[in-house]
Amino acid sequence: MPDVLLETRDLIKHYPVTRGFLQRTIGWVRAIDGVSFTIERGKTLSLVGESGAGKTTIAKAILLLEQLTSGSILFEGKDLYKFTNTQLRTEYKPKVQSVQQNPWSSMNPRMRVRDIVGEPLIVNTKLSKKEVYAKVAELLGKVGIASEGMVRYPHEFSGGQRQRIAVARALALNPNLVVLDEPVSALDVSIRAQIMNLLKDLQAEHNLSYLVIAHNLATVRYMSHSVAIMYLGQLVESGEAEALFERPLHPYTRALISASQLTLPEDSDQSSKQIILTGEMPSPVNPPPGCRFHTRCAEAQDTCAKEVPVMHVVGTQQVRCHNYD
Repeated sequence: MPDVLLETRDLIKHYPVTRGFLQRTIGWVRAIDGVSFTIERGKTLSLVGESGAGKTTIAKAILLLEQLTSGSILFEGKDLYKFTNTQLRTEYKPKVQSVQQNPWSSMNPRMRVRDIVGEPLIVNTKLSKKEVYAKVAELLGKVGIASEGMVRYPHEFSGGQRQRIAVARALALNPNLVVLDEPVSALDVSIRAQIMNLLKDLQAEHNLSYLVIAHNLATVRYMSHSVAIMYLGQLVESGEAEALFERPLHPYTRALISASQLTLPEDSDQSSKQIILTGEMPSPVNPPPGCRFHTRCAEAQDTCAKEVPVMHVVGTQQVRCHNYD
């Protein structure tokens, strides 16, 4: 049996669309619409999709920065929405940390590195200042920053070094899960591999679980144990990373892989040509009937516009498509 650290069940988040002085509700933005997945202990799950697919909303819900419309999040088998405020503060929030996309905007430029990394320890533990700084030096050493850098300010470091500092801060409370929101997209290409290797090394050392929010499929393939593809608030395909990249079942997944210039399998019908999606993603206020992807799908049939596809299990993958086979 897999050791599941976090599980989401039928997550739904709808934002009201209002109009007028009285803010009358005239519709709903369906940001996420029935999303379920699991993250195993010590493993990495990547959420992939275009901007507006709902990835960041899910991350915010897991970090308790958004209140869900409905659905549940289970952490180590316990429903978060049944936790008291004290339990959330002591049993959940220290165990779930995040690293943001831009390491510059996520740090106070007026704080020294020792205070940036040490802040979670000061707030959540009873360590003395001397003990906090000793722990900060240890954390910085783990991410390849010399202890002399503790007294410097963020602007004195390169982008890659600032991201290492952000990782050190996320590790301060010995978390079980780290949410990585585009962790390397703001970095130079030459630095990305260093940060990804650092993250993988830390995962192996501390048995960390990662939830990665990403667009770059090369990063996703290198980092992930499993992948979930999102489109317009729903999961359209998920499964073990290598199986999904070797045999993508959903037309949207194949289009993403083609656009990223990763090679599709040789026996794929699309292996010899690039797949170009037409049109824009429909509005989440008024998603298309039936399959939400049918308005941009070259393989769509009449059924796709009328019937909502269910999730089919194919080997280690799941796919929401009428024509996956």
